[in-house]
Amino acid sequence: MKLVVENLTSGYRNVPVINNVNFEIHSGEIVGLVGLNGAGKSTLLKTILGLLPNQSGQVLIDGISIAEDHQKYASQIAYIPETPILYEELTLKEHLEMTALGYQIPMKTVMQRAQPLLKKFRLEKKLEWFPTHFSKGMKQKVMIICALVTDAQLLIIDEPFLGLDPLAIQQFTDLLKKSTVSGRSIIFTTHILAIAEDLCDSFLLLQKGQLVAQGDLNQLQAIYNLQKANLNDIYMTMTKTGEVND
Repeated sequence: MKLVVENLTSGYRNVPVINNVNFEIHSGEIVGLVGLNGAGKSTLLKTILGLLPNQSGQVLIDGISIAEDHQKYASQIAYIPETPILYEELTLKEHLEMTALGYQIPMKTVMQRAQPLLKKFRLEKKLEWFPTHFSKGMKQKVMIICALVTDAQLLIIDEPFLGLDPLAIQQFTDLLKKSTVSGRSIIFTTHILAIAEDLCDSFLLLQKGQLVAQGDLNQLQAIYNLQKANLNDIYMTMTKTGEVND
């Protein structure tokens, strides 16, 4: 899988939020998208997902844009939003059935993939439960399971750790690391920079809709002339630089 974002400008009602963004993500990579609130992170992710139209530039997955082949493009992506999106009238099992239909995967296959995840997140006895009986953390776990069972090659995650307890965070990050072995690529946003530093192969630093730096930790240290700095140090330097340029 190869994701190419090329000269991408996108936003709302023809007002750009991200401007001329360029990067690539290759098979098996975990990439952290880092920036302040309002930097354009969610806008970028929603544009890649096809939830927002691009104003200029393009997004390609294995050379295909959403305009060229919507079904093939969309089938390569699974999404975990910041706020869980569940249907109150559907049980956990019915959410899995809906996922199977959406990705055209046999339900038997989905349940085989789901069983170890349900057990890991202690939801194996709650298949007939409705979302009204779930805590926020449990709802987030349902979203995680529904995304992972698709076996989509690109996983897009927006602030995945909100509502999860420390054990669930550790279990989830372990799952993400293991999932890249089969070639899955991951792009996600988080404000928990210590986790991002441990988990990610490289980073995209977004500020005021502009991609101001990208690379692994060593490359970012070189860009900001901060030897042995951690990701939090680099992040703080980036935000201060933005204030100076205002």
